Amino acid sequence: MAALLAVLGGLAVFAAFPPISFAPSAPVGVALLTAALWGSRARRGVGLGFASGVAFFLPLLSWMTVIGQDAWVLLALWCGAWSMLIGLITALGSRLPGAPVWIASGWVLAEGLRGREPWGGFPWGSLSFSQADAALADWAAVAGTPVVTFVVALIGASLTALAVALTASRYRAALAFALTLVAAVALAPLLGPLATPPASAGEATIAIVQGGTPQTGMGAMDVRQAVLDNHIGQTLNLASAIDSGEVAAPDFVLWPENSSDLDPFADPAVADAITATARAVGVPILVGVVTTVPDNPSQVWNAGIVWDPERGPSAMYVKTRPVPFGEFIPFREQLAPIVGRFDRIPRDFAAGTTPGNLDIGGVAVGNVICFEIAYGDVVEAVVDGGAQVITVQTNNATYQGTAQPEQQLQIERMRATETGRTVLVAATSGISAVIAPDRVITHRIDEGDTGWLVVDVPLVEEPTWATAYGRAAEWVIVLFALVAIGWSLAARLVRDRGRVDSPVTSTSA
Repeated sequence: MAALLAVLGGLAVFAAFPPISFAPSAPVGVALLTAALWGSRARRGVGLGFASGVAFFLPLLSWMTVIGQDAWVLLALWCGAWSMLIGLITALGSRLPGAPVWIASGWVLAEGLRGREPWGGFPWGSLSFSQADAALADWAAVAGTPVVTFVVALIGASLTALAVALTASRYRAALAFALTLVAAVALAPLLGPLATPPASAGEATIAIVQGGTPQTGMGAMDVRQAVLDNHIGQTLNLASAIDSGEVAAPDFVLWPENSSDLDPFADPAVADAITATARAVGVPILVGVVTTVPDNPSQVWNAGIVWDPERGPSAMYVKTRPVPFGEFIPFREQLAPIVGRFDRIPRDFAAGTTPGNLDIGGVAVGNVICFEIAYGDVVEAVVDGGAQVITVQTNNATYQGTAQPEQQLQIERMRATETGRTVLVAATSGISAVIAPDRVITHRIDEGDTGWLVVDVPLVEEPTWATAYGRAAEWVIVLFALVAIGWSLAARLVRDRGRVDSPVTSTSA
């Protein structure tokens, strides 16, 4: 029965994410796993935590089947392995006073480690990313997405603790758990607006172009010239609309990741075409390019380059978190002979070293590239650097028709609330979007569609509470998790010593 509850818990958490997107099922999933492990031994917690994690990640990451069945299963197993820590702390914490707090902190600790290690980690599937349609998401502005995870897990664990307390007729404890539930839900919409700064630096007009790709899946970018031509064509259409007075001239134009996989520094014809397009539209274009690392032809950069109509390429942001096994291959010499599809990545992508803070057309832009939006420290760095808006250059053509683009959109919505800034997303084949700080998608170009958007967006200079203090909040919660482990181990040592020291009496006839 406990194993069934654990698996159902993992499936319930999955149901909170796209394609289902029923946010309340996330705390229900936590409650089911907590019920499965209430009062259990540590070993059982590890095993059932793994089972629950795999039940969650297998359907969540099913879009990885586009890459390969083996890649999907291995990534799901790896991510599921981190849930062993959740199971361990749930089993240990359920024996301590105030159990929901310790259990919730275990979720934050496990997610924090999974999002950092190894090779930069993989934070996809954070509980917080399931809450973009729920009021609990307002906690992101207050103290960051790790605190949203904490609150979701706290609610789930409190549901189980409330049921246990009522069953045992412990009504004072039940009241405490009920009040915890009410506070977690009710405070978010009250504190969120207080934590979010108002627009303080006027407005900017920004254009987004989605040119489309002739094909999708693993071969999406095999037709590089066609992809570049598509984005040039849509931008020339935008230029015509500007010239006719249909739309106002933007401050700059945002192109997606991989809009030019043809290296403009190696091919003068590509550079000339982009320059001509920038001159036609009359403003800089932030172009997503793949370019060879200077003085190191064995590596490439995934970069966003500010292309000025007169000066050509100027400022550049290089992706700081390239994707392991997707953009660089750890243990390449050992794995390449075994995994043939690594031939599609003949050169490793080198990581950039500075945040994506760019001045484009007088706008302080914080740029991130594709999966980087899932990494809290990458987004925090551009806000710390003075970003007034957040731009996301992404290429999801490989995963078109799966849940991946919608899952990424939910993450982008959470980052809008966390930073208090408008997030503008440019995708090759969708989903391109404009997301307000309250997570509302004000403009959108769907998957498979092409076109452009011109939008006026507010510019924000002040930080949210989350971007000012959120990292400290995460570390405090992690400390709770470590205290729970230490407290449980100390209590066990005391119990074991008590058994050893207890006198043994015997009787005889």
